[in-house]
Amino acid sequence: MSENICSRAPYALALQVTQQSSIYFSARMRIREKKMKPREADEGSEEERPPAEVGLRDRLAHFTWPWFAATMSTGALAVVLGNTPNTFTGLRTIGKCFFIFDIILFLLFNGLMMTRFILVPRKIFASLHHPVEGLFFGTYWVSIALILNCAYIYGKAETGDWLNKGLEVTFWMYCAAAFIVGVAQYAMFFHLERLSVVDAVPAWIFPIYPLLVVGTLAGTILPGQSEDASWKMFVGGVFFQGLAWLVSFLIYGIYIQRLMTSNLPSPSVRPGMFVSVGPAGYTAAGMISLANQAPTLISANYWTDTTVPDGEIVRIIGIMTGLFIILFAYWFFFITAIVVLAGIGRMSFSLNWWAFIFPNAGLTLATIQAAKVLNSEGMKGIASALTILLVVMWLITAVFCIRAVYRGDVLWPGKDEDKSMERLAWGWRGNMGNPEARKIIQRISSPA
Repeated sequence: MSENICSRAPYALALQVTQQSSIYFSARMRIREKKMKPREADEGSEEERPPAEVGLRDRLAHFTWPWFAATMSTGALAVVLGNTPNTFTGLRTIGKCFFIFDIILFLLFNGLMMTRFILVPRKIFASLHHPVEGLFFGTYWVSIALILNCAYIYGKAETGDWLNKGLEVTFWMYCAAAFIVGVAQYAMFFHLERLSVVDAVPAWIFPIYPLLVVGTLAGTILPGQSEDASWKMFVGGVFFQGLAWLVSFLIYGIYIQRLMTSNLPSPSVRPGMFVSVGPAGYTAAGMISLANQAPTLISANYWTDTTVPDGEIVRIIGIMTGLFIILFAYWFFFITAIVVLAGIGRMSFSLNWWAFIFPNAGLTLATIQAAKVLNSEGMKGIASALTILLVVMWLITAVFCIRAVYRGDVLWPGKDEDKSMERLAWGWRGNMGNPEARKIIQRISSPA
């Protein structure tokens, strides 16, 4: 018995040594794997890191829709300068210069966007429903509306009846296009994307934004139209403004939920929070502007048999509606201003900075309209102060924008709003012969 135990001892010892050795080497391999994983992640992040040097065509491949926020801001500023109550010699000329520059900038941006889509055709469809870039497609159409505004403000004295007829035709063309954009883009987002409420931003309103400026556009060009055309334009302006305001109001609720339950946006994109000022501002401005012209468009007993003319009733209702909304825009303005100032030390330039101008231009226009109907010198002074502030912010934003382009902080692979487009390489050069890039259109999410 003892001999059997002694004879088995070497085998047991050898088995124990083997087991311990295997445990040791397994532990070493796990440690090695843990050390290798960060390294592999680092190597992967290096591949995904924006390149240090790129060519012009690679930069143009990243000219995104948010760039039209610059033309939208320039046009909005020109409209404000053409309506501001306290004027001085040369102010109209300054406004006209902004208008001309806006047209040049808009044509240039159209050329750059066409170049981008020629270089990378797959980005045409991808850019329209991209969860970041796609939201800004509406800025293109708002830019057009503001150009039409300026065409009447600065061109009515130097042109003939052809301008009024042209504006009538383009007004309805614009309304049709803006309505299609508002329906089609939201339908694409509902079907193709899944946006999180914790990331809700006012930019979610942008697909309907082109209709938010229809009221102010109609109110501006109505005086030059014939009786029949102006009545139809008046009704259309009320219809489309109402649609845009209600859709915006629905998104306001989601945005407030995000602010109450999640973190604030990063400091660099906080200027985009000013977009929340625009819907209330432009709606108030549009309603008051249209209301002031109701007595000349609506006959005395069009709807009722009262002694008070129906046009005057509509005027009072429209003015009260605008005054009811305007302080809502100021509420968002002050909240956003406080939040932006709180993070100003950590703020770097992004195209969101253009939101310093165009939404607040709507607030300024609403203040101008309210000052007129209330005949308030104090409100006229506030409107003038806001106008000066808009000019200053436009100059600051323009300087920082040019600086960012020069330094490669924007319009650069991996640094723009399209950087997360799946299966699309950096730009023109990266997509040459890239078979995976063709699949971008096939990435259609199944219903949840």
